Amino acid sequence: MKKLLTIAMLIMSVLAFSQNKNAKASIEVDGVCGECKERIEKAAIRTKGVKSAVWNIKTHELKLIFDERKTDLKTIAQKLADVGHDTKYIKASDKAYAKVDPCCKYRDEDVVKAHKSENEN
Repeated sequence: MKKLLTIAMLIMSVLAFSQNKNAKASIEVDGVCGECKERIEKAAIRTKGVKSAVWNIKTHELKLIFDERKTDLKTIAQKLADVGHDTKYIKASDKAYAKVDPCCKYRDEDVVKAHKSENEN
């Protein structure tokens, strides 16, 4: 019994130390403009454990620094979906997507084309 308890304690301590408090990751998040950038970064940074969130409009890449002991990529992706933005992990519900501004409708090809032509000029 004592050996079993010692082994269990050893496993728990290894698991506790294996999680990184400054993990770095990036995920693709759909969006098209500065308003999307603000919404995406705000949703990510408000997720408990996220320390830094920077989204690139052109590449759609969200670079994150977060505490793995407090959150994970799927939790962050859910927070992004809750404010209307798709990721490879979770697609925003139609209800959440409907709440984004008309200029942020990244699923609409006309809106995407309009933003591309603005960025080229």
